[in-house]
Amino acid sequence: MRIGQGFDVHQLIPGTGLPLGGVFIPCDYAVVAHSDGDVLLHAIMDALLGAVALGDIGAHFPDDDPAYAGCDSSDLMRRVIDLVAEHGYQVANIDTCVIAQVPKVGPHRGAIQARVAELLKVEPNAVSIKATTTETLGFTGRKEGIAVQVSVLLERC
Repeated sequence: MRIGQGFDVHQLIPGTGLPLGGVFIPCDYAVVAHSDGDVLLHAIMDALLGAVALGDIGAHFPDDDPAYAGCDSSDLMRRVIDLVAEHGYQVANIDTCVIAQVPKVGPHRGAIQARVAELLKVEPNAVSIKATTTETLGFTGRKEGIAVQVSVLLERC
């Protein structure tokens, strides 16, 4: 078994919505990012790569490489899952926590859980999607950014 943890942050700006866990969430904000800025998928990828000691997503998909400009993080996630499998592991379960004042995750939790499970090739009950605000404190509370923490447990295939 292997354990990995991931963390990611993206700046929020006025907009029409943002990707979260492979699902587009309509809201009055967008993210600043080189790729599509899916903070949840980025944190999951970091946790997965860390669990198999393969570095982080910046090492695999550099944010200064034009090839990844505006790319779909779901495509990157598929590549990471393939790397994890090549090293003899699969996801046992994953626990995530979105830290943001906006957008509200609750109404989209089921769709996010289903999409993340699909990308990770696991059953939805192996994917926990939680969310919290910081009660208006800090950069997330001021709606300046969104953050995600992830823990993943891998088991041998």
